[in-house]
Amino acid sequence: MEDALAPLLDAEGKVKRWPKKALEKEAVLKFLIGRFEKGRDYAEKDVNEIIASMHSFGDITMLRRELIVAKLLSRTPDCRRYWVE
Repeated sequence: MEDALAPLLDAEGKVKRWPKKALEKEAVLKFLIGRFEKGRDYAEKDVNEIIASMHSFGDITMLRRELIVAKLLSRTPDCRRYWVE
């Protein structure tokens, strides 16, 4: 999995683009979710800050949505609280 991630990281260790290949997408999502703590609640602002710090291509919303679709990150219907599954 790390082999799939390496070409997607810039010199600062941030994800530089959203990949097309499924294996690379999975690697990026696991990389991102690794920055969150299980058992902790996050506000949307906090989630956005974490995601922003881990990528350089500027699409926080898409990455947050991908984490939710992959069921790695959950949220309340009103989007006030997020947590790691």
